[in-house]
Order: sequence, then C-alpha cells, then structure tokens
Amino acid sequence: MKWAVIVFPGTWSEHDCHHVLTARLEQRADLVWHKDADLSGYDAAVLPGGFSYGDYLRTGAIARFSPVMEGVARLAERGGLVIGICNGFQILCEAGLLPGALLRNDNLQFRCIDTYLRTETCNSPFTNQATSGQVLMTPISHGEGRFYADAATLARLNAEDRVAFRYCTPDGRVTPEANPNGSLEHIAGILSERRNVLGMMPHPERASEALMGGEDGLVIWRSMINAMQAARV
Repeated sequence: MKWAVIVFPGTWSEHDCHHVLTARLEQRADLVWHKDADLSGYDAAVLPGGFSYGDYLRTGAIARFSPVMEGVARLAERGGLVIGICNGFQILCEAGLLPGALLRNDNLQFRCIDTYLRTETCNSPFTNQATSGQVLMTPISHGEGRFYADAATLARLNAEDRVAFRYCTPDGRVTPEANPNGSLEHIAGILSERRNVLGMMPHPERASEALMGGEDGLVIWRSMINAMQAARV
C-alpha cells in the first residue's frame, strides 16, 4: 500500500503522520505538495492538521482550491481511502467530500487536551479493527472543531451509520462535560456516503506510540491497512 500525506502551506502534522505510517507501521508514504494534482499512484491520502493558508477567510476554505484536492476527489471516487484530521477534516467539508462544517469552539478557546472517543460503527475501513463502543483516547488541538450540520444532515448521518466517533467519558458515556468544543450530538468524526472518506478532529497520529502517551490511534491506521489489503485480495 502507498500513502500520500498532503502538505499545504501552514500544515504542521504531516511529518507526524508520515512518521507513524513509515516508522511505526512500515508503510510506504510520500509527502505530497499541494500543487501536485496526480495521486493516481496512491491507495490512500492523509490530509493532516495545521493551519492551511493561515486559516484565512475560513478554516479550509482556501486549501480546498489547491490542485491536490482534484487528486483527492479522484482517489475517493475510485474507492481509495481518504482521512482528514483536524484541519484536514475542515478542508474535506469545504471541498464537499463530507457534509457539515466545523465552527468556532463554543467555549471560544483553543483546546489542546486528551479526549475520549466512543467508536460508533465498526462498519468502515477506518474502524474495522475496533469493537462497537470501544473507547479510544486521542488528543485534540483546535480552536474551530465544533461540528455543525442541519437537522436533515444529522438525521441522515445517523440513519446511514455514518457517525464514526463521538466524544465521551473514559467509560464510554456521552455527556456534556466530555464534549470539548460543543459539537452537535458530540460528533468527533463522520464518514462519506461510500464510507471511504473519514473526517475527524482528534489526532490519531499523536496517539500511535507509547512514548507519546498512548497507542489507541493505531486502531484507525491498522483498520485502513486491513481494508486496503482486503480490497487487493
């Protein structure tokens, strides 16, 4: 499997993602500059966290026009896997590859803390190595991570089992106190209609080594690897 880790002006998590994929999981991965629109040689794309274009205008609003997003859309269309983390999630929403929007945190604070995510579905390429309801400890680092969508979109996400993760307590309870940014229905990650695009605000790459405080994020990376290997059989 070959991974493209996209680099936009202003992102800063690309090297973290690249390190986990190559050094921790022994995958082939390239850092791909945002002006390269050809992702035909890749099985998966990672849109990392950061502040693409300084988050001017609106988070992800400028990056969605980068040439590489044409390649990301084509990769998703042919069934490849796309994961957008933090700023990457914001870009995917701006590009129309995922519904909804990420708004300013309801507390108007930049939050950089460990959070707990309840796995809401195992029926996806990103969660097939998890168990239903499994809680993953994963850090967040954002000021605009409050997921918002209209009532019809929320109903569709729920009806189609497309909510991947919800913020929760360490024992899996969904409570207001466990929601770090005011996201509607405590949503921390969602899937596309075809289930091959995931957007999530927490950072699994920061929870992929014991040295960094935990390895729960490996569940997501290993699920993606498993799904890609199964697709090749």
